[in-house]
Amino acid sequence: MSARICFLKNPDPCNHLSDYKLRYGTDGYKSFQNLFRCFNDGRIKIKPREIEIIPRCSYCSVDHRRLYTCLICRSISCSSHILLHTQSNKGHDIAIDVERSELYCCSCIDQVYDPEFDEVVVSKQLVALGASVKPGGDVVAVRSNKKRRLDSQLIIGSNFLVSPRDRREKWSFPLGLRGLNNLGSTCFMNAVLQALVHAPPLRNFWLSGQHNRDLCSRRLDGSLCLPCDLDTIFSAMFSGDRTPYSPAHLLHSWWKHSSNLATYEQQDSHEFFISLLNCIHENEGESKKCLYKDHEECQCITHRAFSGLLRSDVTCTTCGSTSTTYDPFMDISLTLDSAKGSSPADCRKNRKSGEPSVKPSMPTLSGCLDFFTRSEKLGPDQKLNCQSCGEKRESSKQMSIRRLPLLLCLHVKRFEHSLTRRTSRKIDSYLQYPFRLNMSPYLSSSIIGKRFGNRIFAFDGEGEYDSSSSSASSAEFEIFAVVTHSGKLASGHYVTYLRLKGLWYRCDDAWINEVEEEVVRACECYMLFYAQEKVIQKAHKELSYQVIAMADAFPFADC
Repeated sequence: MSARICFLKNPDPCNHLSDYKLRYGTDGYKSFQNLFRCFNDGRIKIKPREIEIIPRCSYCSVDHRRLYTCLICRSISCSSHILLHTQSNKGHDIAIDVERSELYCCSCIDQVYDPEFDEVVVSKQLVALGASVKPGGDVVAVRSNKKRRLDSQLIIGSNFLVSPRDRREKWSFPLGLRGLNNLGSTCFMNAVLQALVHAPPLRNFWLSGQHNRDLCSRRLDGSLCLPCDLDTIFSAMFSGDRTPYSPAHLLHSWWKHSSNLATYEQQDSHEFFISLLNCIHENEGESKKCLYKDHEECQCITHRAFSGLLRSDVTCTTCGSTSTTYDPFMDISLTLDSAKGSSPADCRKNRKSGEPSVKPSMPTLSGCLDFFTRSEKLGPDQKLNCQSCGEKRESSKQMSIRRLPLLLCLHVKRFEHSLTRRTSRKIDSYLQYPFRLNMSPYLSSSIIGKRFGNRIFAFDGEGEYDSSSSSASSAEFEIFAVVTHSGKLASGHYVTYLRLKGLWYRCDDAWINEVEEEVVRACECYMLFYAQEKVIQKAHKELSYQVIAMADAFPFADC
């Protein structure tokens, strides 16, 4: 299962799953239907009929690890003993994840996907939510009359994954909240897609038809077009359908664009994010370039949304002359270990602003940004040629942000790989971060102003560096998504928290539920997505307009 996938070939199904279905068909799936339990958050778990029984591993009797139940003998094994069970019982390769109700191949040591198993699980969810099901297991669906053509999908006239006990809460879920099925260790992809789908500039771009798959010349020619696949996803997510969606076409397209990452193994969410933006740029960007201050700048949607400009100043420690370069960025990677806790003054300031008090010993986002923009002395082996001195000199380097993007993605470096020690580790430290972020202290205007005693300077026609300039007026950001990573380096899980209309929602693959603010603050954040305040305010107005315009298409969706 970990073998690389052919560049122009669909992935082969799991041979062990194929053998199981050849011998038993889907009878084994249906035999578990009475053991599936739908909980208030919409999750389907395997639970014995006797309410007091807690599932435990048949080998070590623990109940706190990841548990799997064999499809053939129903024996329960933990993640440490599931392989032993398979080796001891020939043909017992396929199991069900007790907590997540997903198929797992014990021999491949990976999740596997089967749409027929999905139907059994989804039918159980819909029965719990009051939807009618035919005797054969088919769900009675209501087709949406969406103005733009969608693929044939299951539309249920009720908001999915919300406790049916409170209809008012159920109907209050915002439009666009929809779970994404895990297609086999694809939580890394689902987490990023949830954040991008609810990023205001990207959402408005695709929902307004600026890339329409029905009119795309590449799609009409039969060629691969990843933006068309994204157009399908945006349409599906905002169709009003609350049943989990399977982004299989996008996954296959991404595999073809990024063949080096085409495996069934778990990938890194940040790596997928950068790769996906590059894929969109390759399809959209070539014909959308314009001249920006003597250099060409792409006007594709990803660059318009995420692209900013970094300033790097290298200063000679002998004569003081400075060499300046500029580099575009799509995100900023921050070092977690070097982020120091806030001072008592910061704690008092946070209390006044309504943010939770900060423990001095706990890393903070402001500490990470301070570390990123601090002046760093380069080592003796990094001497640079000083044009003023005419020879190699020791120097210092300082980074600052020349231009902020509309959407700011901050990547927290939690995974460390040492080439010399040949070791890897995950940093589990919690990071305190604000929901409202002021980026003014990290702009070039502020950094250079401090360097010269808060005086105002002009450099190379860039204008005056003043903290009250127009660039600082766009430095106020609000958070709208947090991608988290839990677990170990090689066996972790990605989840996204979305902030919509002032409320937080946890998106865990197919499962969505509302959570309190404290839950979000306590998570191990991996990627933080902020948007400029003016973008958030504008998005609220535009979304309200879109809701009115789409009311006829989604008569049952409450926004």
